[in-house]
Formats: sequence, C-alpha cells, structure tokens
Amino acid sequence: MARRLVYFSPVFFLLQLLLILNFIFIVLKNKYLKQGKWGMLLLHGALTIILAGALITHLFSEEGYIHIREGEKSDRFHVQSFGTTIVKTLPFSLELLDFTLHRYPGSGSPSSYESELRVYTREKVFDALVYMNHTLDVDGYRFFQASFDKDEKGTVLSVNKDVCGRSVTYAGYLLLFAGFILCFTGKNSRLRVLFRMLKKTTVTIIFVLCIFRMHVYASGQPGLIPGIENFPVDREHAKAFGTLALQSSYGRIVPVNTFSSEILRKLYHSDRIGAMDADQFLLSLLIVPELWSEQPLIHVTNKELIHSLNLSGKKCAYADLFDANGNYKLEGSVNQVYGKTPTERSKLDKDLLKLDEKANILLQLFDLQLLHLFPDAGHPDHPWYSPGDDLSVFSGMDSVFVSRIMGWYLMEVRKATQTGEWQRADEVLEMISTYQSAKCRPGDIDNKKIQAELKYNRMNIFSLSKRFYLMSGVFLLVLGCLSWNRKSRYLLVGKWLLSAIIIACFLFHTYGICLRWYIGEHAPFSNSYETMVYVGWATVLAGLLFISRSTVTLALATLFGGVILFVSGLNWMDPQITPLVPVLKSPWLMFHVAVIVAAYGFMGISFLIGATNLGIMTFGNKKNITVLQRIGELSIINEISLLTGLILMTTGTFLGAIWANESWGRYWGWDPKETWALVTIVVYAVATHLRMAKRYYNLWIFNVLSVFAFASVLMTFFGVNYFLSGMHSYGSNSNVNAIFVYLYVAGGLLLLLSVVSYRSYKTLHPASGKSVDPVVSPDSSTINHNHI
Repeated sequence: MARRLVYFSPVFFLLQLLLILNFIFIVLKNKYLKQGKWGMLLLHGALTIILAGALITHLFSEEGYIHIREGEKSDRFHVQSFGTTIVKTLPFSLELLDFTLHRYPGSGSPSSYESELRVYTREKVFDALVYMNHTLDVDGYRFFQASFDKDEKGTVLSVNKDVCGRSVTYAGYLLLFAGFILCFTGKNSRLRVLFRMLKKTTVTIIFVLCIFRMHVYASGQPGLIPGIENFPVDREHAKAFGTLALQSSYGRIVPVNTFSSEILRKLYHSDRIGAMDADQFLLSLLIVPELWSEQPLIHVTNKELIHSLNLSGKKCAYADLFDANGNYKLEGSVNQVYGKTPTERSKLDKDLLKLDEKANILLQLFDLQLLHLFPDAGHPDHPWYSPGDDLSVFSGMDSVFVSRIMGWYLMEVRKATQTGEWQRADEVLEMISTYQSAKCRPGDIDNKKIQAELKYNRMNIFSLSKRFYLMSGVFLLVLGCLSWNRKSRYLLVGKWLLSAIIIACFLFHTYGICLRWYIGEHAPFSNSYETMVYVGWATVLAGLLFISRSTVTLALATLFGGVILFVSGLNWMDPQITPLVPVLKSPWLMFHVAVIVAAYGFMGISFLIGATNLGIMTFGNKKNITVLQRIGELSIINEISLLTGLILMTTGTFLGAIWANESWGRYWGWDPKETWALVTIVVYAVATHLRMAKRYYNLWIFNVLSVFAFASVLMTFFGVNYFLSGMHSYGSNSNVNAIFVYLYVAGGLLLLLSVVSYRSYKTLHPASGKSVDPVVSPDSSTINHNHI
C-alpha cells in the first residue's frame, strides 16, 4: 500500500525532481562554482545521479524470484507487482543439481546454504554455485540465494536484471564518496572553514602508553549455605579445568572458562559467587550438586514471582521451585504461558519463562549435560557430547573412556577437596584433554585462540575501560571548566595527565575489540552488545580528534563512552561471542557497520556539546566574555561533529545499499532499520543545512537541534532493535524498557532546559531572531564575537 500510494506515486517523483531543481537554483544564486565549492558540488551532484539511477531501475529493471526443486529445470521466474504475480521467461534455463544446508558443527544453526546449478544457454552449458553473498550472472540476469524449502530439497533464488540502472547508480555512489573526501580536504569546504575558525590551540600532547593490568575480585559475598565451604576447589586446578575445550551450543569451540562464566552470569547475574570464580563454582556444583540445589543461586527480579515463591530476597534456590511432594511449582503456569502467542505474554509470563529456563539449566548441569567435552570423530557434523548424553554413538575403547572418565574425574576432585592433594585430579584432567586433541577434527582446537579467549575473559577489558572512562572524564571536565577563567600550570599538567590516561584506556579498549575479533573470526559488530562496545569506542575516538582544540569536548566524549560501556554491561545485554548467520558473512559487514556506527559517536558528541551550551546559556555568567567565547568555540566543534556524523551516516547507509544489492539484488527493502537510518540522515541534514535559512537560524536553535536530533539515533539503534521487527532487530527484551524510562525522563529535563535557556538567550541576544549565522558569518573565517 505504501509503495503504491507514496513511493511510486507521481507526487513523490515530483518532489525528488523539485529537490534537484532547488539545488541547481541554490548553486546559481550563491555562485558556488566561482567560489570553488567542489566538494559540495560533487556531493550533491552525485545524489542527483543516484536518483537518476533509481529512476532507470524503476522504469526498466526486472525483479522477481524462481523456485526450483532438485532435479528440475526451469526458465520461468515470478514477478510480484501490486498484489499480482506475473510469470516471465528467461532466455536460458536453470537446473538444480543439489541444494546443501551447512550447519555449524554440533549445532542446528545454519552456517551457509548453497544451490548447485546447471545453466543451459544457447551457446553453452555450465555448472555454477550460488550461495549467500555469492551471485550468478548470466546474460545480464543476476541470481541470489534467497531461501529454501523446509525439506532442503528445493531452492528459492532472487532474480534481478538492472544493468543500466546499476551502472548509473554505482557511478553516483563513487562520486558521492569522492565528494565526501573533498568535504574533508577541500580548501573552501565548510569543514575546513570551521577548523580555521577555531582560534584556541594547545601544546601538542606527547602520548604516553600506560599498560594497565588489574585483577578485580569482589569480596566474599555472604549467604552461601553451610557445607559448600567444606569442599574448597583449588584455584589453580579450577584454572586448568577452565582451559579445557568445550563445544558451545552455537557449535563454536570455547574454553570451559567461557562456558562457566556465561552460566554464572545467567543464573546469578555476577562474575563471582562468594569467594569463588566461575570455574571454581562450576566444579563445586558438579561434585556436590545436593548442596548447590539448596543454595540461593537463581536471580529473580519479578516481585510477583518472589511473593508467590515466598522468597526473602531476589535469589531463589533450585529446591525452592519444588513443593514438599517433589512437584515442580512452575509446571502448570509455564504450560499456560506456552499456550499463549508471544504477543499475548505479559512481563510476568516472560519472567516466568526465564526462571523456568534457569531451573532447566541447573537440572541439566546436575545431570552432567551441557558440558560438550567429547568429540565424535565419526559423525559428519562433528558434534561433541556431554557425559550425561546418550553415549551409545561411541564404540570400543572410546565408549569405555567417555562413559567413565567424567565420573572418575569428579570423584578425584571431591577427594582432593578433602585431602588437598590435587595431583591425581590433574592427571585425569590431562587424560580428557589428550582425548579431545586426538579425536577432534583437525583445526577444531586452536590452542592460540583458546589462550586468547582465556586472556580476554580474565582481563575484563570493557568493564575496566568503562571505569577509567567515567573517572577520567569527570576529572577532565572539571579541569576543563576551571581553565576557562584561570590559567594555571597545575591545571595544564592535570589536563595532560588525564588526556594521556584516556589515550591509554582507548588503546586498551581497542585491544579488547581486536582480541574479540580474533577470537570470533569476524568483525565484532554482529549483535547489540558488540555494537554498543564499538559505539563507545567510536565516541571516544571522535573526542580524541578534538584533543588539541577543546578539553571539554574530549571530557564529554569520554564520559559518554563510559556511559555506553555501562549500558553494554547491563544484564539484558548478551556478551556471548556467537557465529555469524549466513547473510552476515560478507566483507561489506565490516565497512557498513563500522562506518555507520562511527557516525553515532560524532552525533553523540554533538548532543553533549549542545546540552552543555544550553546549560551555559542558562547558568553561565552572562557578563563573562570568556564563557561566551567558549559557547562559540563549542558551537563550532558541534557543527564539525554534526557534519562528520552526517557524512559517516550517509556513507554507511549507501555502503549498506551496495551490500544489499550485491547480496540479494535490491538496494532497499524498507526494513525498519533502513527506514530509520534514512530518517536520521534527513534529521541531521536539516540540522546542518538550516543555517542557510538565515531568518530562522540562531545559536540557540542550532544547539537545540543538535540535542533533539539525537533522538532519531536512539530510535534507530535502540527503538528498532527492541520494539520493531525486521532483519536488523536483535530481538525484543522486556528489560530494555527501564532504559527508555530514563531516556524519557532525560528528554523531559532537556526540554525544560531548552525552554529556560531560550529565555536567557533572548535576554542576552535581543536581536536573535534576525541573526544571519550566530556562530560565524557565512564567508568569515573567525568567530563572530560581536554577535556573541
């Protein structure tokens, strides 16, 4: 309906034509050709070419799908147009020889799906392979792997023919990227002019690399029931147990330490329990399950569940979930919830299912399941089995070994907790490790990656970075504000020292991202947790780019980076390293996500600077010329950050369009994430271009726009992921609602600040409504201090 009534309507086409004509008239009116604004001209000219390519695609391209079963041949594809299906004929035929769905080892998750085709043209017959992100081109037609039949005996391929439109559009993309480069490098570009306006310079900081290694241990938490401490697990042996290889539920080979950490966070919402680390906890649970079933271990947040289970706090023991007769208290309620559709389930229903999931995890651990330690060398999918699984798939000596070794090992561990002699337990653990190395598929156990993952788990990089960012950001902000009114050697030294700490922390943060990239074997931008970590990194990077220009900007960026890492560490974020789904196995993933998320960092800085300026307008000393000059300088930095964010956001979106066209034959699908990315571009385009509407533009309006434009970023990142459905959604989560409550409160406070600051601004600038450009005059290279 939207395509027919809006996007394909003549009025919408007319609007795009008027945009082009408007740009041409502005160029002529302002004589941009004579001024040498080549970056701006090339950039907007490229957008015109892209629109022309879109029109050619709309008028002359063919797009549809073809469904073929194994052994069948077809030369017809189906085109859907406004609710009707049209059958068209190809100038050649396709035969599906075989369809194959590859899964990650030991997992049901798809790794790749591919169609082996035989192509019959008039000139020749040849075989071809089509899979996700790998297309087939024949006589101008492109075929993309789109879907498959449930029985895995048929394939669905997208079909697209758009040679002319694609050529024009890609030429527009190339010119667009060239225009963006000129916007940064061109002598007369707006960005270069803004950089020249910044009069304040500081001494270049000598970067000192400080290497921080901190082991933060929580103090022993009270509440462990008597008896567990009578079976103390040696820390060194638990560490060796944590290095053992294990196949995760996603099919990835991980150290046991990763599994134990995920289990403890899942159940207890902490990295430690009492004086035990995750590996000690897991071993203790395996040797004395009868004691741990009485331990308040399961984290419960729902007050109704706490009341119904008669709990004294937010922790529940496994035994609390059973009545005196051994009946599972949640069984009836859980069955009722599963009888509802997902949209009908209340928050209580969802929390009940989470509690049931945690109970099932504990039950499986008590039964020695979930510990996939033993590889089956004879199975084509290379699954690994737990000691509590059906081990009849093993035969001969392997069967004897896997059925007995775990019981023997746990017996030796339990003995060692009483005698203090761990040598025998160490020997049995080494036997398990030797068996894994001998029976696994070559390359499954990469000792370098196992050690890297253990280091990653141990260093807790992003949590440490969060603490340093928050502390150093607060102190640097205080010093930056103090230095506005006084010059002191001690203040200067303090700013240098804090800046060096921030740089060192940023490098530490970068090391953590690279380490996660190495472990996961893909760019760490594939889920909400990884993206938040990267957004925090990009925000601090954006602040460091202004390190010699504005201390306050760096401080605000560092603080914001710390807040983002704080959000990423909340319990509703899943820090697991997971394999990529097939559609994400593309080199375009790294470029598209890296660029578009980096834009969020610059937009976040603009938000903070805008809010800071509104605060200064409201509470600052109006008679202090230094404070007023700082508003002007911060506003210039704000505009630089806005323009940089807009350029990166637009570049990333168009890179995503290229990825989509190369992967499944279309640039745009009106997925909610795509739509809101476009909305964000439009919002920030308005914020950066409104200065040309001189009558309606002033310093207050500019900073207010930079603040409230960030709402579109929040909707693009959080709102789409958790409230809407689509290809880019990371899945809904009821716990995220608390974050939005804080955002709504913050929005209300910012709205109040905007109103109050406007009254102060009108008092300070009685002629503000007639301002040409409050930050600078259009053709000036200095701050307009007279107006300020």
